[in-house]
Amino acid sequence: MKQAICFYFHVHQPYRIRHYTIFDAGSDHSYFNDQTQFADTNNEFILSRVAEKCYLPANRVLKELLDTYPDFKASMSITGTLIDQLEQYAPHVLASFQELVATGRVEIVAETYHHSLAFFYSRAEFEAQVAMHRQKVQDVFGVTPSVFRNTELSYNNDLAYWADKAGYKGIITEGWDPVLGWRSPNFVYRPTYTNSIRLLMKNYRLSDDIAFRFSDKNWSEWPLTADKYTHWLGAAGDNAQVFNLFMDYETFGEHQWADTGIFDFLKSFPEYWKNSRKDRTFMTLSEAIDYFDAVDTVDVPNTITWADNERDLTAWLGNAMQQQAIQAIYDIQDAVIQSGDWQLIEDWRRLQTSDHFYFMCTKWFNDGDVHAYFSPYRSPYEAFTNFMNAWHDVKFRLAEKGFVV
Repeated sequence: MKQAICFYFHVHQPYRIRHYTIFDAGSDHSYFNDQTQFADTNNEFILSRVAEKCYLPANRVLKELLDTYPDFKASMSITGTLIDQLEQYAPHVLASFQELVATGRVEIVAETYHHSLAFFYSRAEFEAQVAMHRQKVQDVFGVTPSVFRNTELSYNNDLAYWADKAGYKGIITEGWDPVLGWRSPNFVYRPTYTNSIRLLMKNYRLSDDIAFRFSDKNWSEWPLTADKYTHWLGAAGDNAQVFNLFMDYETFGEHQWADTGIFDFLKSFPEYWKNSRKDRTFMTLSEAIDYFDAVDTVDVPNTITWADNERDLTAWLGNAMQQQAIQAIYDIQDAVIQSGDWQLIEDWRRLQTSDHFYFMCTKWFNDGDVHAYFSPYRSPYEAFTNFMNAWHDVKFRLAEKGFVV
C-alpha cells in the first residue's frame, strides 16, 4: 500500500476596499480602485508584489519539481477574484499557473468565485458563485474540478451533503482534534449522511510547521530542514494513508520570505520523501480519494474552519461589526440581482469576499496579531467604516433604479 503526500495550496487575493468615505457615497462608485501609489489598498500594487515574491518563484519551483520527479503532484484552488486580477494586471503570472495545470499533475479545486461565506447566508448565491468559478476554471485552465473546498475550509455536515448531491468526489476541511477525537487526519474518511463523497482533513500540526513556524527562530525546532521534516512524517504514523499538507500558497515567499530558505525547503523535500521509503509518493486530492478506501465516517454538526484557535467562524463573525456588515450585504441580495446591472452585481459580490469581515476582527493575543498582519487598515473599525460606506453607496445605486431596501 502506498503512502502519499497531498500538497494543497490555496491561492487568493481579495479586492481590498480603498479609503472610502461617506462623502464618496452617492458620487463615486469605485470602491476597490485605489490609485495611490504604494497604498495598502492598491490592489494592482499588492498583486505585483505578491507575484514577484511568491507566485512566480513558487511556480518555478513547482515546475522544476514536476520536471524532475514524474510522480510529484499537487492540488490548488485559485479564487475568481485572483484570476480576474491576474487577467487584468499580470497575464504572464496567470500563464505560469496555466503551465502547471497543463502538465496534468496539478489539480484545480472548486470553490466560491468570490471567496465568500455565502453558503451560510444564501444557498442560491452560493451555488451561483460555485457555478461561476467552475466555468472560469474551465475557460482559463481547460479542466473541471472534482474536489470541493469551501471558503477558509469552512465545513459542516450540511455542506458535505450538498457537495455529495452536487457530484463532487471529495471535499476538504480542517483536521480539528475535537472533531476527529482519537482518529488521525492521515486517512480518508466519509462524511456522515452522504453516499459517495470522501473527506480529506488537513494535518494542521505538520502543515503549520511550514506555514507559520518555519521562520520562527524562537521555535524549539528551528531551523526546519527537509530531512528533519521527513522524519517527522514517519513518526506521525507508518500506517498512514495520506499526509494532507494544506496551506496558503502565499506561505512561499510572502509569509515566509525567500531568505528564510522556504523555497530551498520546498525544492529539496521531495527527494528526502521519495528516498525514505519506496512506497512513498505524491497524489492530488482526487487521486488519494480514488486510491484509498475510507476508514470511518466523520460527523461535523457544527461548522469548523482552519482559522484561529477556535477553528470556527468567529474570525469573520465574532463581533457585532462583522455580524452587522455581513447581514447588511445579504439583506440587499434580491434587489441587487433583480437590478440586472452587471457592474452593480459584481461590486456587491466583491463586497462578499470574506477578507473584508476578517479585517474587522477585534480578537486579542496571537489571533489578533495574525488578523492585524493581514489587514491593510489601521484598525478593525476603519475596515468596518469603509465597508459600510460602500454598502450605503450600493443602496444609493439601487434607489436610483427604483429599488427601496
